[in-house]
Order: sequence, then C-alpha cells, then structure tokens
Amino acid sequence: MIIVGLTGGIGSGKSTVGSMFQKLGVPIYNSDAEAKNLMASSKKIKNEIEALLGKESYLEGKPNKEYIAKIVFKDKKLLHGLNNIVHPAVRRHFKSWCKRQNAPYVIQEAAIIFENGTNKFYDKIILVTSPKDIRIQRVVDRDGTTAEAVMSRIDNQLPDSEKEKLSDFIIENIGLEETEREVSRIHHKLLKIRA
Repeated sequence: MIIVGLTGGIGSGKSTVGSMFQKLGVPIYNSDAEAKNLMASSKKIKNEIEALLGKESYLEGKPNKEYIAKIVFKDKKLLHGLNNIVHPAVRRHFKSWCKRQNAPYVIQEAAIIFENGTNKFYDKIILVTSPKDIRIQRVVDRDGTTAEAVMSRIDNQLPDSEKEKLSDFIIENIGLEETEREVSRIHHKLLKIRA
C-alpha cells in the first residue's frame, strides 16, 4: 500500500482536495481532526499540554483552541513543544489506522509535513497551493478570525516555493472544476504506480 501525504498551508484547500479523493474511494486520514480527538480524549496528552501551556489550555475537559493558538503562534518554542506532544501520538494513531485499510493507497492530510520532518514517512506527497490573498479570505470566512491572525499562522509555515521543490504532485486550488480534474489525474497516476 502506498502512503501519500497531502499537505498545504492554512486556507489552501487541503480538506476540499481530500474530500475529492475520498469520493474516488481513497481512505483519508485527517491529521488535524484526529489530533483534536486525541487532545480531547488522551489524559496523558492533556496533562503534558497543561504542563507546557498552563491549565487555561483546557476548558471543561476540552482543548481551549483559541487560547492555545494565541500563545503558540507567538512563541516558536511553545509551538515546537506542543508539536512534540501531539505529532508522535498522531503518527502512532495513523500507523494503526493504516493497518485497518484495504486500498491501493491511503492519504494522510497534514498541514505541516515538511516543517516537522515527517515527509520521509511518505511514498508520495501532494501539495495544495493557492494565492495568499485567497487563502487569507477563506480562513477569515471559515473561522471568523482576522487577516492578521491568519498571517501569523502562514508565517509559521514553510513558504509554498520551498514545499514545491519537495513535493511529487502540486494542485493549484483556485477553481473547483480544475482542481477536480487534477485530483482525478493524480489518482490514476497513483493507481498505476501501485499496479
């Protein structure tokens, strides 16, 4: 089974692309969603995050996303510490998920593959890109946040120009029809590799 990484900066449309692959029958593992589940359900992770970021990082037993984002995106050391708690747990969970899949290839959707050095775990990597102004607008509309808050997250991610050099496939996600054609083309290429 081929392990494919699907990545892209905030607001690039990774999840949209992921759902297009899912419609083609490809099993998708959403790292962000699973990280949130693990942060909410694992006592060990909760204790480690509270030790790093303080008791305010949880509200009524659930991760306080706004508080966490506010402090980690201003402090690279705290962001690194949080990633060191969450990413290994997600990695273990993904590996056990893979064992239960029966498909020519699976996709792990993850925002930061290159930034944390996990690109070496994948057979192929698909990068989703979009112009910065479109990305900012998408996130502002989706999360009801400010353009400045989105920019601080973009600034914590590797620029697309660097990611493109390290990716096997690039999907520029501006128009849905064109994106869907690209997804279909890549899907057929991946099936050929597997055959």
